[in-house]
Amino acid sequence: MPTSQLIAATEFCIYHNIELSFIESLQQSGLITVVVQEERLFVEENELPQLEKMVRLYHEMDINLEGIETITYLLQRMNDMQRQIAELNKRLSLYEG
Repeated sequence: MPTSQLIAATEFCIYHNIELSFIESLQQSGLITVVVQEERLFVEENELPQLEKMVRLYHEMDINLEGIETITYLLQRMNDMQRQIAELNKRLSLYEG
């Protein structure tokens, strides 16, 4: 993967005023994927929106890691169900029309 699509975790932490251990904890919980290159942690660019959402939950709403895990799981389930409902509605419209 080209380095241009990777964001240094330390730079992200400095920008968002968080500890690197927070990103490591998210990675250990399986909430984000980090890439290690030359003993440095990097976050893939496509993971930034989700990571920034978790940082806001942690800082602004004072939600701990376990709460973030639960919220992330429930939001993913909700998104999956919404996709499934849309697909079922599409299939149903074929029979109704």
